[in-house]
Amino acid sequence: MLRRINPYLAGALLIASLASCNPAGKKEKQTEGFARTAETETLLTSLKTMHQHGILFGHHDAPLYGIGWEGDEGRSDVKSVCGDYPAVMSFDLGRIELGRDQSLDKISFEKIREEIIAQYNRGGMSTISWHLDNPVTGGDSWDVSDTTIVASVLPGGANHETFLTWLDHVANFMHSLTTENGVKIPILFRPWHEHTGSWFWWGQNLCTAEQYKALWRLTYDRLCEKKVNNLLYAYSPGSEPNTPEEYLERYPGDDIIDLIGFDCYQFDEAVYEADMHKSLRLITEIAKSHNKALAVTETGYEAIPDPVWWTETLLPILAEYPVSYVVVWRNARERETHYYAPYPGQTSAADFVKFYNDPKTLFANDARELNIYSETVR
Repeated sequence: MLRRINPYLAGALLIASLASCNPAGKKEKQTEGFARTAETETLLTSLKTMHQHGILFGHHDAPLYGIGWEGDEGRSDVKSVCGDYPAVMSFDLGRIELGRDQSLDKISFEKIREEIIAQYNRGGMSTISWHLDNPVTGGDSWDVSDTTIVASVLPGGANHETFLTWLDHVANFMHSLTTENGVKIPILFRPWHEHTGSWFWWGQNLCTAEQYKALWRLTYDRLCEKKVNNLLYAYSPGSEPNTPEEYLERYPGDDIIDLIGFDCYQFDEAVYEADMHKSLRLITEIAKSHNKALAVTETGYEAIPDPVWWTETLLPILAEYPVSYVVVWRNARERETHYYAPYPGQTSAADFVKFYNDPKTLFANDARELNIYSETVR
């Protein structure tokens, strides 16, 4: 049985899921002569209505490594603390563009692929970011020493053809995400994030608004050209925008974007709470007017020194808004204090169990019971 969810609400979502897969009622996104998969469209429907059931909890690189371990089968720090996997797992494709076997965090792409399939099979969802290298300097995503990078990858730019091959590597990976039964696994793809800051080479001061939107359009069009039909697309600036106009200044268009969100981390509690409320009010308004799902695409408090942060800071904020999911960042095995989810014995672990047991939070078992994809693939 479902751990904590109202069975009538669960049934309502199931009916919606089945309806979205009904050939007579399909509302699939038509793109360049092909439609996204029914499972992908059903996931979008689920995300738009998820707030009626609760908030899916996510963790970056959750099953890959954690505090004091790496590569252990079936392990995650979240599961070790509360007994369940995150409902959302976040992964990154940085360095796949170079044809490498490992990501920028030294994880094999084959292992990432396996964990995405495992997460789908347990009923959860996956989201993918892309911290790709700087195509002009050869540096990483954070190399902002040149302001011509975005222009160079657009049509007519010196690195345009190279960049198309980078996108093709991404397309090939997305195509590889299939189950044993041949079901293509839906992915929420989140490239070009935190662009309202200037710490990535696609950031605010590194390109014009039109160049940034063209970068998104190029990305979307190339992946569509390669028939990648299992992606939802997320737009996620930082918490810098204060108005709808600022938030949408570089928005690439409703025909591309499926979910809107933002990234926001705690350094000072009062500032964090103010920024979270401001940004959540903003995206709630925009999501309603643009018919989009909304999420907190990255957040967290490094090393979580507050023993009640989960139930007294994060959850009370999220509970006020129609949030579909929240993702906290990774538990780095190579940096002693760089972690954002608790592990056994960590200061906030007991409070995290309370967070887990709250009816408003949803983990992998809940996602399975809600059936966020389709009954036909279960």
